[in-house]
Amino acid sequence: MFRFSVVIVCKNEEAIIGKTLQGLQGFTDVVVYDNGSADKTIEIARSFPATLIQGKWEGFGRTKNKANSFAKNDWILSLDADEIPDDELKKELQNLTVNNEKIVYELRFKNFLADKWIRYGEWGFDKHIRLFNRKQVSWNDAEVHERLLFPKDVIIKQLKGHVLHYTMKNEEVYKNKMKNYASLNAEKYFREGKQVFGLKQWLSPVFSFLQNYIFKLGFLDGKAGLTCASMTARYTFWKYRKLRKISQQSAVGSQQSTVSSRQSGKSS
Repeated sequence: MFRFSVVIVCKNEEAIIGKTLQGLQGFTDVVVYDNGSADKTIEIARSFPATLIQGKWEGFGRTKNKANSFAKNDWILSLDADEIPDDELKKELQNLTVNNEKIVYELRFKNFLADKWIRYGEWGFDKHIRLFNRKQVSWNDAEVHERLLFPKDVIIKQLKGHVLHYTMKNEEVYKNKMKNYASLNAEKYFREGKQVFGLKQWLSPVFSFLQNYIFKLGFLDGKAGLTCASMTARYTFWKYRKLRKISQQSAVGSQQSTVSSRQSGKSS
C-alpha cells in the first residue's frame, strides 16, 4: 500500500484551515506546521486528527523542508492551507502504486478568487509538482517563489483530478498578499545582484497584463479575470519599484561609506 504524508505550512489561516483539514479526512498522516498564528488556526487544527507543529518562519523553502522532516512517511503531498484535493484526486492518491523514488507527480489546480473559478489567464492552466519522495526531492532555500530540486533522472507523471485552491477571499486580501510577495521577491533579486533598468519597471507590467488578459484569454473570466490580470501587473510594478528603491538606497550607502573612509584617511 502506498503511504504518504500531507504537509501544510500555515499562519493565520482560521478562515480556511478547518475546511482544508476536513477535506483531508481519510489520509493517515497530516502534518500542520504553524509558524506563529495569532488567530484561531492552532485551535482549529487541534480539533482534527493532525500532527500540529509550532515553529519559526525561515523563508518559504527552508520552512517547507523543516515541516517535511516531521512527516511519518518519505512520500510528501505538499499543500498550502487553502488547497484541497477534489474527490477524483483523493481517489487517485488512495489507489496509487509507486515503485520508484525518483517519480514525482504533477497536480492540476483549480484556482478560485472568492467563489469564482478562474478558468483562463495566469491561473487558468495551473499545475505544480506537489507529490514527491523527500529522500530524492527537496525545496530550495528561497525566501519566496520557492521551487523543488530534482535528481537528473526524475520522472514526471500527472495524476487525475485537481487541487481546489481557494486562493483569495476578496480583492483587498489579494492586494495585500501581492504587495508582500513583491517586497520579498525584490529583496531576493537584490541579493542575487539583479537590477531594473530604463523602462522595464513600466513596460513589464503592461506586458504582464496583455499576456494574461488578452493572450491567455483572461477576459473570458469577466470581472474576476480583469482583477487577476490587473493584480499580476501591479505585482510586477511593485516588485521592480521596490528593487529600484533598494538598489538606490544601497548605492547611497556605499557612496557615504566611501566618503567617510576617504575623510578618515585624510585625518590620519
